[in-house]
Amino acid sequence: MDYATKDLDKVLGFKTWTDRQKMDELLRMDCALHCALGTDSTKAEREAVRRESRKIYKAIKTFDEQNGEMFLRVMDLK
Repeated sequence: MDYATKDLDKVLGFKTWTDRQKMDELLRMDCALHCALGTDSTKAEREAVRRESRKIYKAIKTFDEQNGEMFLRVMDLK
């Protein structure tokens, strides 16, 4: 099943999933957001994707402090 960013809490709440499975799904969501952007995307659309990515990375940080922090720091470099 494909999950969207509105399902962040649902993915984080899965008891049977390992942290690796959760991270894979969250990063798949992030990838889908970025793949939907194109050369014709407006600045507002790019900013909306950036905000959603930040939410995803903060969710990752809840169970993997090191990687979540790294994703957030790299995001701030751009």
